[in-house]
Amino acid sequence: MDLVEFRLKFNLHSLPQSHHLPASHQFELAKPFRKAAVLIALSFNHGELQLILTRRPTHLRVHPGQISFPGGKVETFDTSLEATALREAEEEIGLFIDNVDVIGLLHDHKTFTGFDITPVVSIVKQPFTPIIDPGEVDELFTIPLSFLLNNDNRHTQYFSRNGIEYPVHFIPYKSYFIWGATAAMIDQLCRLISHSDT
Repeated sequence: MDLVEFRLKFNLHSLPQSHHLPASHQFELAKPFRKAAVLIALSFNHGELQLILTRRPTHLRVHPGQISFPGGKVETFDTSLEATALREAEEEIGLFIDNVDVIGLLHDHKTFTGFDITPVVSIVKQPFTPIIDPGEVDELFTIPLSFLLNNDNRHTQYFSRNGIEYPVHFIPYKSYFIWGATAAMIDQLCRLISHSDT
């Protein structure tokens, strides 16, 4: 899939019904959700679209060592959710705002850890040299979109909590194990752009 086809599929097909976690009133959380945004950034490298991901440092209090998209909580000075995702990506991996073309949003994703995350889908305009913030990121790597679009590479299991079944998504890739909210957002994106083929 090239950039033109990706843009066409993303823009033409309505979002499928989210099958992620239930509404916030069904969570047993001590405080309200914290709003956050992440940047689902695709770059064209080695003749194909690649999804940019990071591994979080193990010293972080929230989601240590997990695979994630660049992103973070919304600050009062952010003018939009897109601005949050772009700012965080620039701070974490050195992907400058003027090198990113935002093409749309996916459904919000609520987590058991108390975040309400908006995925911001974007295209990296030109190849860039990552500048990693070691306080936020241990490693940056990419995955071919073609690998993720293969349904056999995306998995879902269900677990029960207080009588309610919840889906947990996971994607093994080489030495990486992507799961939770990041895997769920990848699954949502793949289902969206594969909509015309199903």
